[in-house]
Amino acid sequence: MVAPGSRGADLLPRPRPGLQSGLPCAVEFTEAERIGAGSSPCERFGVRLFDALDYFALTQPDSLFARSEESGGISISYADAAAATRRIANGICSRELALGDRVAILAKNRLDLVLLYYGCARAGVVPVPLNYRLAPPEWSYIVNDSGARAIFATAELAQALEPVKSELASIDQWFELDGTTNHGDWQAYPDWVASQSDTPCPRHIDAASDAYQMYTSGTTGRPKGAVVTHSAVTSNAQQVQLSLDVAPNDCMLVVAPLYHAAAGIVVFTTVSQGGSLFIQEDFVPAEAVRAMSEEGISKALLVPAMIQACLVAVPDVAERKYDALATVVYGASPIAVETLRRAMAVFGCDFMQGYGMTETTAVLTNLTATDHALALADGGRPELLLSAGRALLGTEVRIVDENDEPVPHGVVGEICGRGPQLMRGYWNLPEATEAALQGGWMHTGDAGILDDDGYLYVQDRVKDMIVSGGENIYPREIEDALYEHPAIAEAAVIGIPDERFGETVKAVVALKDGETASAEELVAFCRERLAGYKQPRSVDFVEELPRNPSGKVLKRELREPYWVGRDRQVS
Repeated sequence: MVAPGSRGADLLPRPRPGLQSGLPCAVEFTEAERIGAGSSPCERFGVRLFDALDYFALTQPDSLFARSEESGGISISYADAAAATRRIANGICSRELALGDRVAILAKNRLDLVLLYYGCARAGVVPVPLNYRLAPPEWSYIVNDSGARAIFATAELAQALEPVKSELASIDQWFELDGTTNHGDWQAYPDWVASQSDTPCPRHIDAASDAYQMYTSGTTGRPKGAVVTHSAVTSNAQQVQLSLDVAPNDCMLVVAPLYHAAAGIVVFTTVSQGGSLFIQEDFVPAEAVRAMSEEGISKALLVPAMIQACLVAVPDVAERKYDALATVVYGASPIAVETLRRAMAVFGCDFMQGYGMTETTAVLTNLTATDHALALADGGRPELLLSAGRALLGTEVRIVDENDEPVPHGVVGEICGRGPQLMRGYWNLPEATEAALQGGWMHTGDAGILDDDGYLYVQDRVKDMIVSGGENIYPREIEDALYEHPAIAEAAVIGIPDERFGETVKAVVALKDGETASAEELVAFCRERLAGYKQPRSVDFVEELPRNPSGKVLKRELREPYWVGRDRQVS
């Protein structure tokens, strides 16, 4: 990773000269920027996102690249996938979309979305995947912030985009993915792709070029565009592969949304090893369970909320057989130990956890299948189930205090990481880039502990820490205790104002269907498990916890009613 001030902050693309100042605009690179000025030879001449696709299109052309459940089912081979991405690249070049131009994609999971990642990469334009769960004004903000010149959207979402379409000043090319619209500004995407040549794209793209720009989900404030290079993506895929161990005959279930970094990295890792993808448009618990038991799925990424839903909402989940399923990967948010243990028993396969963020491509640390087995073994280390594992190959993790100084093992501080998978920077935000990548380390905003063996224990967001009577309290520890109660489905712990102690601990919980529990019962339950100053002083009951589209609990929304007119305004 190069420190801020070299490539990380000041070589983000500059506005194209001649466009009206202040308007969202496309970008162009100088030759030095295009080949990665200041980057290493490894970055300039290393592996690009599409190189693995091309390799397996040559060595196993008839092998299955992907199956998608859209339109009654679609299958495509590696050779045909490579040809399709060349057509996309040539189509982009024919539309005079320049190197470094941004293009927005608004779609649920589908084969075209995967192919667009690879086709855009060949042409040197940068996909900006939009979260389809956002509201139209939020799409408008991201499109305008990125200066995207083209947009690819499904018919349904193109219609949803109409209220803000006139606001998208930088967009001059509109593609409708389903091919049902071919009038006005919108062009039928299937016809456009089919009309292109599948010869190699004439542009030279190197590993230091931008591969995509994903916007952080966040829990407050405006999202920021994390710019990730080919080198970062392919490095992270190879790092993840060391634990995920994808083989050419493996099939990966892709049901987590492809606008998210976690889904992206399992796709890119799978393709980097010649495996195949099984793409589901959206997460439906019964359909995900059916696929894992009936479709030859050997690997699957399920975020914790999905695992919980599969276990709770699918009546026969424990009776089904999962003979092909070898590994379930989870991450993106904390998981209750009780839920993890049950999932391991039901699915009967290896489990692997990844910890990271959009700014680290996806993964910084992982808890391997071997670690999970050690945690469950007699005389093993059960505490490892609370861990996010250890740093990936070529990655360093450290914990720092408020002065950015490393702290000893066992001491809580901010988690920082560095390695080849870090983002290049935030789009057009040099100050935020410099702060996030201070000293070449990604400052995650998460609080954590490293033990003597290098295992990372994520406590909370730094800003979610509760300070009560001078004691630092990390909600995750209290939430883990609450999850041991058999009636609790979801739990979140927040700090609320207290005249005596500054803040005091409140639990917000959702109960399982058919279960009952009182506030007094839950407080007493925690009293047996936690120090006095960590125990909840009150409990609120809700139907479900508020979450952002990536599944992260919005603690800001839980805190807000209690802090109206007071100083504490944190994410």
